[in-house]
Amino acid sequence: MELNVDHLIKIATELSITIKQVEATATLLDEGATVPFISRYRKEATGSLDEVQVAAVRDRLEQLRELDKRRESILKSIRDQEKLTPELEAQIMAAETMAVLEDIYLPYKPKRRTRATIAREKGLEPLAQRIFEQENIDVAAEAANFISEEKEVKDAEEALAGARDIMAEWMNENAEARATMRQLFEKKGTFKSRVMMGKEEEGQKFKDYFEWEEPIEKAPSHRILAMRRGETEMVLLLSAQPDEEEALDKLERMFVKGNNAASEQVKLAAKDCYKRMLKLSMETEVRLSSKKRADEEAIRVFADNLRQLLLSSPLGQKTVLALDPGFRTGVKSVVLDKQGKLLHNETIYPHTGQHKESEAAQAVRYMVTRFEVEAVAIGNGTASRETEAFVKSLKLPASVQVVMVNESGASIYSASDVAREEFPDQDVTVRGAVSIGRRLMDPLAELVKIDPKSIGVGQYQHDVDQTALKHSLDDVVMSCVNAVGVEVNTASKQLLTYVSGLGPSLAQNIVEYRNQNGPFRTRTELKKVPRLGDKAFEQAAGFLRIRDAKNPLDASAVHPESYPIVEQMAKDLGVTVQDLMQKEELRKQINLKNYVTDTVGLPTLQDILSELAKPGRDPRQTFEAFSFTEGVNEMKDLREGMKLPGLVTNITAFGAFVDIGVHQDGLVHVSHLSDRFVSNPHDVVKVGQKVDVTVLEVDVPRKRISLSMKGDPAAARPAGGGGKKGGAKREEEPANDFAAKLAMLKGKFK
Repeated sequence: MELNVDHLIKIATELSITIKQVEATATLLDEGATVPFISRYRKEATGSLDEVQVAAVRDRLEQLRELDKRRESILKSIRDQEKLTPELEAQIMAAETMAVLEDIYLPYKPKRRTRATIAREKGLEPLAQRIFEQENIDVAAEAANFISEEKEVKDAEEALAGARDIMAEWMNENAEARATMRQLFEKKGTFKSRVMMGKEEEGQKFKDYFEWEEPIEKAPSHRILAMRRGETEMVLLLSAQPDEEEALDKLERMFVKGNNAASEQVKLAAKDCYKRMLKLSMETEVRLSSKKRADEEAIRVFADNLRQLLLSSPLGQKTVLALDPGFRTGVKSVVLDKQGKLLHNETIYPHTGQHKESEAAQAVRYMVTRFEVEAVAIGNGTASRETEAFVKSLKLPASVQVVMVNESGASIYSASDVAREEFPDQDVTVRGAVSIGRRLMDPLAELVKIDPKSIGVGQYQHDVDQTALKHSLDDVVMSCVNAVGVEVNTASKQLLTYVSGLGPSLAQNIVEYRNQNGPFRTRTELKKVPRLGDKAFEQAAGFLRIRDAKNPLDASAVHPESYPIVEQMAKDLGVTVQDLMQKEELRKQINLKNYVTDTVGLPTLQDILSELAKPGRDPRQTFEAFSFTEGVNEMKDLREGMKLPGLVTNITAFGAFVDIGVHQDGLVHVSHLSDRFVSNPHDVVKVGQKVDVTVLEVDVPRKRISLSMKGDPAAARPAGGGGKKGGAKREEEPANDFAAKLAMLKGKFK
C-alpha cells in the first residue's frame, strides 16, 4: 500500500518520533510483519522502536486510513449531488476527526423526510431566509405572503412555524454550532442516574447510583460502565447533559443577531433546534465518546492484568499430581508427566467420611510414589482449602511442593473443542484437572487455550467494545508468547497460533508435520511444513526454539538470518559457536563494531551477544511456592486486624482483589494499597503477586472483605470519590508496561 506522507508526518509529530521511523515501521507492517518481529528483529530500520511504539504506529495508521476512506466516500456523495465547491472540498480535506467530517457532511447527507423538508415543499424557505437575516421587518406581513391553500399553508402562524423548522435544521447542520455544543457536553456535561420506580429492591447492586451525579469529563471508567449496565438492566435512568440554560445561551449567541421580531423567531428556532435535535444528537455522541473512553481504560486494565497472569512464574517441567477439589462429587486427580502428558486419573473422596478419607490418602501416596510426583497442584475452587489440609496431613516427602492454583476458566477449557480434541476419551472433570496441573507447569502455554475473557482478570469485559477488547488481548497474548519463545516440538496448536507470522492454519500444519515426521531437528526444517513459505519463516523462526538441535543457535532467540554473523564471530576467534555460548571470556573478546553492516547495526549485535550469554532465556521470574494461613478457610474465620498472606487475583482502577484462602476475594481499595498516594494500582501490585494484608472489615451477608496493605491500616479508611458524594480525582495514565504505555500514546492522537 502506498504511504501517505501527511500520515507519516502526523504520526511522527503525535508520537514524538522521526518520520523515517514511522515510514520504516509502516512499510514493514504493510509487508505483513508483526509487531513482535519488527520490535525484536528490525531495530536498525525503525530506530529501535519498542512494541508499544510499533503498535501505536499501526493503530494510528489504521485510524487515518479509515478517515481517508470515509473522506473519499463523502466527496463522491457530494460530487454526485453536483454540490461540491472548491471551498467545501478544502474543508473536507482539512477535517482531522471523524466527528468534524460528519458535521461537514450533515447538510448533504441523504435524510428521511423531516419537518424542515415538509416546510420547504410548502415553499417556505425564502421566508426562513428573510427572517434569518434578522432585519427590522414586519414578520407577520412577510409570513402572510406565503399563505397558500394549494400548498396547505392556512395562516401566517403556520408559515412562521415552517420557517422556524427550516432555520432549526440549518442550525443543527451548522458545523461550528455542533462543534461548540459537542465541547460543552464534553467539558461541562453531567452524568445523572436515578433509580427507576419500583426497582429499589431488585437493583440493590446498583444502590450507589440510585441518586448520583458527576461530571462526564471526570467520571472514571468503572462508574461509567456500572451506570450503563444499570440502565441496560432497566434499574437506572441515566442522562448525560450540560445545564440547558447555558447550552441555549451559547446557541442563541451564535445565531441571534439583533433584538427585533425576526430575531425573536430565530431565538424560538434555536430553542427548538436544541430541544428537538441538538440535545439528543450531542447526548448520543457524548455517551458514545465517554463509553469509548471507559472501554479503553477497562481494556487497558484487563490487558495489564492478562499480561501479568500470562507471564506468571512457571514451575517448569516436573511430574505433577493435579487435584480438582470437590466435596460430595469427590476430588478429580490426574498425574501429568514433565511434558504435561496425562499418565493417570482417578477420583478420590477425602471429604465424605473416615473410610473414604483413608482410601483417598492411600491413593495419593501411591500416585506420588509410583509416578515420582514432584509437585501437587490444587485448584482454588470449592473444597480447595480442605483438600490442601488433607494433602499436607499425608506427610509427603519434603521435596514435593503443594501449590494452590487459580482455576478461573478451567471449566470453560474442559468443555471446549480444544479440550475435546486433546482428550476425546476423557470427561470434563478429567480435562479440568489436567488444565489445573498444566497451569502450574506453564501458565502461558495453558492459558492461551482459553478465551481471555473467561480467565477472570477483567472487569465489565462483557460490556466493553468486543472487537477492541479482542484486538487488545490478542496483542497482549502475542506479545507474551513471543517474548517467552515457543518450543516447537512440544507446543500445542493454540500456543503456536500466537507465534509471529503463523496463525491457526500454519500452527495446525506444524503439529501435523510433527506428528507425521517426528520432532523438528533444525529450524530450517520448518520450511518443509506445507504453506510455510519464506515470509512466514522469516516472521516466526526467531521465536521458535528447538531444544538439543544440532545447531545450538536453534535453541536461542538469534534469528537464522543472523547465524552467519555468529559463525563469523566464532571463526574470527578460532572457536566453535558452542564455545562462544558457553564461555564469557570469549564473548568479551568480540568487538561488535567489526560486524556492523548496512543492514545490521549495534542494536541487533548487542541483542545477539546477550542471547549467546543466555540462549533461549525465559523472561519470567523464578517460581516460588505460596501457602495460605492454616486454619483460616472460610469468611467466618476472619477477624478485623488479622494479618494474612494472599495472592493478587485481579486489579481494577479502584483497587486490587486478593485471594486469602476463604473462597471469597477481598478488596484492597486503592487508598489502602500503600502508605503513599497511588493513582494507579498497577504501579503497586501485579496479578499473581504474593502480598501481606490486614483485614479491615468483614461483611458475611454481602460476601465482602475489606483489606489493607498499608503499614498502619487504621490510619485511613477506603475513601469514596467523585460525584455528588465527593470530588473524584481522575486516575493518571501510568507508563510502566505495554498496555499502559500504548494507552498513553493513543491518548496523544484522540
